[in-house]
Amino acid sequence: MASPVEARTLKAWLSGGGEIALLDVREAGQIGEGHIFQSVPLPYSRFESGLVRLVPNGTVRTVLVDDGSGIAERAAQRAAALGYTNLHILEGGTRAWEAAGFTLFKGVNVPSKAFGELVELQRHTPHLSATELKERVERGDNLVIVDGRPLTEHRKMTIPGSRCCPNGELALRIGAIVPDPATTIVVNCAGRTRSIIGAQTLIDLGLPNPVFALENGTQGWFLAGLRLEHGSAKRYSEARDRSRAARAAAHARRHSVESVTAETAAVWLADPKRTTYVFDVRTEDEFNARTLPGAGHAPGGQLVQATDQWVGVRGARLLLLDDDGVRAPMAAAWLRQMGHDAHVLENGIDAALSVPACPSPLLPHLPSIEPHALAARLQAGTIRCLDLRGSMEYRRGHTAGAMWSIRPRLDRALAGWSDAIALFGEESIVRAAAVDLRELGVVDIAMAAGGFAGWRQAGLAVETSAGEPPDAECIDYLFFTHDRHEGNAAAARQYLAWELGLLDQLDAQERASFRLEGSQA
Repeated sequence: MASPVEARTLKAWLSGGGEIALLDVREAGQIGEGHIFQSVPLPYSRFESGLVRLVPNGTVRTVLVDDGSGIAERAAQRAAALGYTNLHILEGGTRAWEAAGFTLFKGVNVPSKAFGELVELQRHTPHLSATELKERVERGDNLVIVDGRPLTEHRKMTIPGSRCCPNGELALRIGAIVPDPATTIVVNCAGRTRSIIGAQTLIDLGLPNPVFALENGTQGWFLAGLRLEHGSAKRYSEARDRSRAARAAAHARRHSVESVTAETAAVWLADPKRTTYVFDVRTEDEFNARTLPGAGHAPGGQLVQATDQWVGVRGARLLLLDDDGVRAPMAAAWLRQMGHDAHVLENGIDAALSVPACPSPLLPHLPSIEPHALAARLQAGTIRCLDLRGSMEYRRGHTAGAMWSIRPRLDRALAGWSDAIALFGEESIVRAAAVDLRELGVVDIAMAAGGFAGWRQAGLAVETSAGEPPDAECIDYLFFTHDRHEGNAAAARQYLAWELGLLDQLDAQERASFRLEGSQA
């Protein structure tokens, strides 16, 4: 089983070389209120399916973190059942970490966001304020605004007139978007990080155009009293400029990115002592149309923006592939500067390589119960409903009589009940919760057929509950970022202050995890 590790020992492990997976198994809201800088979020509600994806090698030194609540011990039991053999638990959890004098960080994707701030500081990435950009637009300057986020985020809100081109696509597609080398390019995101990284990507690529990051993104625009555009479908051209492959390769080499053959990659993948992730960094449509067998999909811009969503093992190898020789080298160069051992696969999706598939965790198969049958049993009092969807989804609408719950707190929801239970929620979350319910003595467990959507479509009673569950119970939801895109100026200011303050929170060890140099020639 898992061995305890003290905070100071763990701190040494994190900079001591070798592979280590540091997994925070609390729920998203708890993690976002304070976590270890290098930790990877893996909520217990999603633990088994996330574990095999984030930590594919069961022999890797794996440290589980909670807040001393005992959830880490329960997660360790689940990991051991899946064959993980090198398990440790941070003794006392995050409370002990803080008591030892180490910092806990608020927010999400903290390493990536801190890295963005460091890029702007050390590379002197040019930026424009919202008012400066507005003045240029009103003057009719020759400029183009590019939104470096995915289309789903772009549609929600963006700078009026901007065109969606996610950061991972910029190097390949900017030529079609901005053919005139005299045109000024302004890259925006919702806050700061992707504006900085997108602008610096184009500068690093050697574009002759003047390039700027929009300071504070859409939030800065909103705080300046300016109107945002909603529902935009303006996106990048499908035209691709492979002529920049040589520049991308040269830039990657400057940051020690190596290209490896399929033969070398096959040896890496067969090595039981190292973890190797293989990521296709192209768009979802391209990935779905054709990719390398077994490769994971991680769009390049998002991989840099939220590395902790894909990479669970510090010190692992990252092998990136594309079909153009532009996107993978540019993403790998950023990952190298972030401290990751990133490489590019020669020939990309055409390489003669097959990636071993991650095993699916064995979770209980559950029978389903149809909406009307469930409603009849609820009326008769022979079954109880637990809704395992997000707390905010539950508030907006749920099955009449269903109680909201979450895997770490199922024992509270049962309150002595051991008869039949029906569960609403994602299949992987429901099946994982069934493991705990069975241990708590519940044998008759079913999954609501069609979920909440099926219940609603059947015309059955639905309730809303604006304050239920109460905020204190919504451990899956990060109120810290709540409403910053919904017209709440105070929330937007708080978020931007958090991003700007990240660098001051880093200690020497955490800052040294990056490999970022100053301005390049």
